Amino acid sequence: MAQVAFIAPIEAEEGVDRSTALFEKTFGEKPEGVWNAPGRVNLIGEHTDYNAGLCLPIALPHRTYIALKPRTDTKVRVVSDVDPDNVAEADLEGLEAGGVKGWAAYPVGVAWALRLKGFNVKGFDAAFVSCVPLGSGLSSSAAMTCSTALALDDVYGLGYGQSDAGRVTLINAAIKSENDMAGASTGGLDQNASMRCTEGHALLLDCRPELTPLENVSQQPFDLKAHGLELLALDTQAPHQLNDGQYAERRATCEKAAEILKVPNLRYCADGIMKAGDPFQALKETLDALPDENMKRRVRHVVTEIERVRTFVHAFADGDIEQAGRLFNASHDSLATDYEVTVPELDVAVDVARRNGAYGARMTGGGFGGSIIALVNEGRSQEVAQLIADEFERRGFHAPRALAAVASASASRNA
Repeated sequence: MAQVAFIAPIEAEEGVDRSTALFEKTFGEKPEGVWNAPGRVNLIGEHTDYNAGLCLPIALPHRTYIALKPRTDTKVRVVSDVDPDNVAEADLEGLEAGGVKGWAAYPVGVAWALRLKGFNVKGFDAAFVSCVPLGSGLSSSAAMTCSTALALDDVYGLGYGQSDAGRVTLINAAIKSENDMAGASTGGLDQNASMRCTEGHALLLDCRPELTPLENVSQQPFDLKAHGLELLALDTQAPHQLNDGQYAERRATCEKAAEILKVPNLRYCADGIMKAGDPFQALKETLDALPDENMKRRVRHVVTEIERVRTFVHAFADGDIEQAGRLFNASHDSLATDYEVTVPELDVAVDVARRNGAYGARMTGGGFGGSIIALVNEGRSQEVAQLIADEFERRGFHAPRALAAVASASASRNA
């Protein structure tokens, strides 16, 4: 059996050197600076962000680095270490939603979104170097859009990147880029994690639209070592597609359910159910008001997942790791059965982790491929990852790859 590969983060100095070298080789001059933004793991709270719910992500040490220099015209040129010989180009002048194809839509779309908001942003040249695995469900796209947003904020003097509240403006541009330019549906969890997480903490993100940026996040201590734990993240390398309509279909179903229930969003239902004298009966009555079984399952996942986030925060803070693990398991089972966003690779990886000592394991991210996370005792990540890899080989799946998920800092400038 082949040894499972562990992806190490790129250290800051190396990220600066590599992105600068790629920039200089491609564009023949020095960049104005280098910035970075992390990928993320969502601990719990999946498909709740666009339902005004609760999520609990951490930023990863794995980052995307961008070396960038502004231009005096509206032209954009971008290059990536994934394909360093090909430069993608676009012009911001007259650009409309969906006007850029391929990966370049993500960084170009950030500048486009900022310009739509009236900011004096022009063109730029940029080179990207990343260790956030592509298509892994660990948000390589948000790492790219958020690093771009922070860089453009700096070089064009917008002044939003230096405060948590200010960063929400940049987050909104990153979200709009993904949704409207790249055509990849996103609810905002990934961008908030990339821009607002702090080292050693999980970000409790409350997605109710009426909350201000100062009200919608709180930093929750997430010190794995203090509990003798590790968080294994394993990319199954199953094909990961959110552009094929599956994500959009589930989002539309949730919005339709809220309309039928005459509430602004499903968070409103979740809060009402948990405040009821008999939450189980309240949930049953809510589901009985919906017209079909498919919609009932979707709503049941969202409502119960929001409550799992609340319970997980308290369980981990109290050191009740067994309860935290059970919540991981319940989240995955709900995503598999009620929300139907898992694939065989995700289910097998979760099952192997559970059978081999994980306190709990679940898929993380949008699903339909991507990654799982498993809460294991310190020193066991390599062993559990290898057992999953061995089972994948027996089943003829792609070889997975793994990384250590450690709560890390948000996007920043390096040079």
